Amino acid sequence: MGQRVRDGVAVEWLNDVRQATEDTLLTLADHLPKEAAEALLDLAVGVAPRAAEPATVGVDPFDHPDAQRRFRVVTNIEELERALDFPWEKWAVFLHPAQREAVEREYGGPARISGSAGTGKTIVALHRAVFLARSNPDARVLLTTFSDALANAFRAKLRMLIAHEPRLAERLEVHALDAVARRLYERNLGRHRIATADVVRQLLQEAAATSDLKFSLHFLTSEWEEIVDAWQLDTWEAYRDVARLGRKTRLPEKQRQVLWTVFERVRSGLRDRNLVTLPGLFTRLAAHLATARQLPFDFAVVDEAQDLSVPQLRFLAALGGGRPNGLFLAGDLGQRIFQQPFSWKALGVDIRGRSRTLRINYRTSHQIRAQADRLLNPEITDVDGNTEERRGTVAVFNGTPPTISVLDTEDAEAAAVSRWLSKRSAEGIAPHEIGVFVRSEPQFGRARAAVELAQLPVRLLDENVETASGHVAVGSMHLAKGLEFRAVVVMACDDEVIPLQSRIETVTDESDLEEVYNTERHLLYVACTRARDHLLVTGVAPASEFLDDLRG
Repeated sequence: MGQRVRDGVAVEWLNDVRQATEDTLLTLADHLPKEAAEALLDLAVGVAPRAAEPATVGVDPFDHPDAQRRFRVVTNIEELERALDFPWEKWAVFLHPAQREAVEREYGGPARISGSAGTGKTIVALHRAVFLARSNPDARVLLTTFSDALANAFRAKLRMLIAHEPRLAERLEVHALDAVARRLYERNLGRHRIATADVVRQLLQEAAATSDLKFSLHFLTSEWEEIVDAWQLDTWEAYRDVARLGRKTRLPEKQRQVLWTVFERVRSGLRDRNLVTLPGLFTRLAAHLATARQLPFDFAVVDEAQDLSVPQLRFLAALGGGRPNGLFLAGDLGQRIFQQPFSWKALGVDIRGRSRTLRINYRTSHQIRAQADRLLNPEITDVDGNTEERRGTVAVFNGTPPTISVLDTEDAEAAAVSRWLSKRSAEGIAPHEIGVFVRSEPQFGRARAAVELAQLPVRLLDENVETASGHVAVGSMHLAKGLEFRAVVVMACDDEVIPLQSRIETVTDESDLEEVYNTERHLLYVACTRARDHLLVTGVAPASEFLDDLRG
């Protein structure tokens, strides 16, 4: 009892605290002082509460960590005017003290921060990059992620965080990984021409036509992209001996030999055309950096690291994998939707002993988080044996329970979604605070029709993922990455839509089928966890089997 009193729980509340459950804890926390509520959340996820730092005599009390999370000290009238003019969302780059330790820690090698959706991984990565730049006055820092859209979002947040430190901004570069690699390649190794997917498919078709292979073009393309090109295999022996993680279709050695003659012809065709694939570009650049006297960046911070490809990680390993604090990665295995699993350790990125999981969800309500987590296993382990445990994550605020509806027809679904959207709008949620997501492009029409039925303007998201003020965002689940909305609708969750039947039909091995199901689950999880306060998930009967898991 003495410990709980020291944590700030009044004696009158002790019985309620002792009897709290996961469902009542957040309601109880609303009535307690902030430090006491956070201590209880720590206990709920199995973490020892952070001991309060005593105030030091003679030190400005506003410098105390507990004061800094409640106050921003304004030092002059100009700063006060700027603060009053800024909309409240401009302060959305707030770093919670529970996350600060990960930001400011010294790491003896590559480090990874993990955590389920909404636990602040992106904010930790952002602050880590700024911390490294501030702590190392002459250093150049790369802040990167896998897409241009997410890099643009990073730039916007970075401008909020260091708006009045232009010299710091000069040493902090924000780029998508492919963009920074192309620029560095041209600067160090010369001009290049990237082989398009269409060119590679044409070369594969031409090479396969001269062999007795009975494999489909889809199989050949995926074998090329996920094994041969990803690992930059250049000899028969390398292809014969490669570990086929994520490509579990069994191939006897004779079949591999025939396949290799096809891939050799593709490699020769690329050379004849003076073309390089993106994996080839990354691999050549990594080899150059391994022997370079001076590296272009002193530190690299990477967000959405679970979707890094083999050649991208090889490049990052050369950039900072061998130096203390050189490489900091943030990601969630439960949100891996683009890449097959592979060994980071094999590429020189060993995070064992330097991995930490964030367990407090700041973005998504308890009700939405608890329901979405039913889609995933409580533990997810990577190829190197590093485990991310999803049990024990706690959201810091309550909301309304998600609604899961299965309708008889597409028209009935559109009407139900329209009513739900109209209700959210009447409650004061602006159109641009609403997102509507479907599995892929063939379902866009259903989403657009439902939004227009609610008489709300629509903005269809493209690869730039730019939302528009006053418009409901409609897009695919893949484009939901990095976005967040007060209200989200996930539509068209029908049988054969998710998991996508066309993906299942290409599978030739039971293990490959498991990987398809995993990434399809991850997709639905990503879409659902874009919601802060309200979530509606709909489908037309017969609905996706995943909806049964969501219901629990």
